[in-house]
Amino acid sequence: MKNNEILDRTRTMVIDSIAQNMILYGITPSAGRLYGLLFYSDKPLTLDEMKEELGMSKTSMSNSVRSLLDLNMVEKVWVKGERKDLYTIKEDWYQCFFDFFTIKWRSAITTNSSTMEKSIAQLKELIADPMTSEETRESALLDIQKLEDRIDYYDWQNRLIDSFETKDILNFIPIEKKEE
Repeated sequence: MKNNEILDRTRTMVIDSIAQNMILYGITPSAGRLYGLLFYSDKPLTLDEMKEELGMSKTSMSNSVRSLLDLNMVEKVWVKGERKDLYTIKEDWYQCFFDFFTIKWRSAITTNSSTMEKSIAQLKELIADPMTSEETRESALLDIQKLEDRIDYYDWQNRLIDSFETKDILNFIPIEKKEE
């Protein structure tokens, strides 16, 4: 096997692996292949270049780029004399992880907390209603306790996310490995 074939095969293996794991990020494997392509590219690429290399439709390519931009995993770059938009990956993988983690988790926490707080308010109204049976009132009180406990958990998650945004987490888990 020729050296360049080995090089291509190892790159394909990594790109395929990245593509499969992009599901964890809530994006499609095709966006993962695009990310892998940009990872190995020695220069920023246009949508047309990426489309040609991956054989994806322009719409699919645009959607994939937009998903990666929204997660702060790629960025649009300017190159003198180039009229078309160019894209490259963000090289700081740690910051990409922080951005992804904070964007996705903060959104989920906000949605869940808001729903639970509305539920608690409705349950309190139910408890206060003189027509509510004692059995229903007791169930509502138990539900309120469960929801308040979960909201406390979300508060902890928000503080964890804050530590990613401020990078305080790095005081506990530094990027560089400690010498043993």
